[in-house]
Amino acid sequence: MSSHIAHGVDYGVKSAWADEVRALAKERDAVILAHNYQVPEIQEIAHHVGDSLALSRIAAQVDASTIIFCGVHFMAETAKILSYNKTVIIPDAAAGCSLADTINAEQLRAWKAEHPRAAVVSYVNTTAEVKAETDICCTSSNAVDVVQSIPADQEILFCPDQFLGAHAQRETGRTNMHIWMGECHVHAGINGQDLKNMIAAEPEAELFIHPECGCATSAMYLASTGVVPAERTHILSTSGMITAAQNTHAKKVLVATETGMLHQLRKANPLVIFEPVNRAAVCKYMKMITPEKLLRSLREGNDVVDVPRDIADRARASVERMIAIGTPSRTKE
Repeated sequence: MSSHIAHGVDYGVKSAWADEVRALAKERDAVILAHNYQVPEIQEIAHHVGDSLALSRIAAQVDASTIIFCGVHFMAETAKILSYNKTVIIPDAAAGCSLADTINAEQLRAWKAEHPRAAVVSYVNTTAEVKAETDICCTSSNAVDVVQSIPADQEILFCPDQFLGAHAQRETGRTNMHIWMGECHVHAGINGQDLKNMIAAEPEAELFIHPECGCATSAMYLASTGVVPAERTHILSTSGMITAAQNTHAKKVLVATETGMLHQLRKANPLVIFEPVNRAAVCKYMKMITPEKLLRSLREGNDVVDVPRDIADRARASVERMIAIGTPSRTKE
C-alpha cells in the first residue's frame, strides 16, 4: 500500500503555541499524527501527515508511548487497534464521521444473515465494531485489489461507501457484489454537475478525483464518452494524489475531495495551481480538531480512545488481512 507521509514536519511554524506543543509532545513521549484533511496549522505541527491507515501503521511502529491522532474518531480507533498497548488520544472525541455512521455492527450482522456465504469487505472508514464483523478491510487505494483477492464465485458485501463500492465493482466487473448505500456527506456533495461546470471553465486542466466522490461515476462516464479527456482524468486516493501532484506537468489541477487536501498538494508541487471542484467540500468533523484543542489534549491528556480487547482483536484481523495483500498494482488509484 502506497502512502504519502511528511516526516518531521517543521515548515517555519513560529509561535508560542507551536513551541509549547512541541515541548509537551516531547515531555509526554507523544507523537502527533495529522490526516491530510486537517487544518494547515495542525498539518504543519504534526510529526507525520498522511492518510488514516498509513498513520495508524506509523502509530504501531514508532517508539512513542502516546499517540495524539488529529483526525476523526474511527481513525484514532484504528490506531488503537494496531497499537493496543499505547495510549491513543484524539483532541476532540466528538469528531465523528458521516460515512462511518451509515452502518453499525448490528446492521452489518443483519445484512450478513441475509447472505451467509458472502465475504464482508469494509472500507477502513468504519468503527472498530464494524471492522470486528468484517472479513477484510480496504482503503480507497486498494479496494480493487481487495475485491479481486476474493474468489470470483463468492458473494461480496461491500460497505459502507456506495461510490467506492461502485468504483471497485466497475473496475473488477464483479456481478455478485452487494453494495451498502452509505456515503460521506462531503464527498457525495461533489457531484457530476460541479465537475462538468469546472471542466467547461478549465478545459486544459487535469482532474484528481477521490473515488468516494459522487462525481467519480460521472467522471468515468464523461471520460468514456470523450466529454472529459480520459488521459487527464485520474481516480486517486489521497496518497495517490500526492504522488500524482509531484509528477504532473499540468499548469492547473482540479481536485475533487475534501479541501484540506489542497495544503499538501500545493506543497508537493508549488508550480501547479490546485483548485477544488467544490469549495464547499469541507468536513466539519475534521475541522473540529483545532490548534487550541491539540494543545489542551497535550496538557490534560484527553480524550483517550479505548476499544474493548475482544473487538480490537477481531478488528485487527480484518485490517491485517488487507495489509497482507500488499501494494496496489494500479497506478491510477
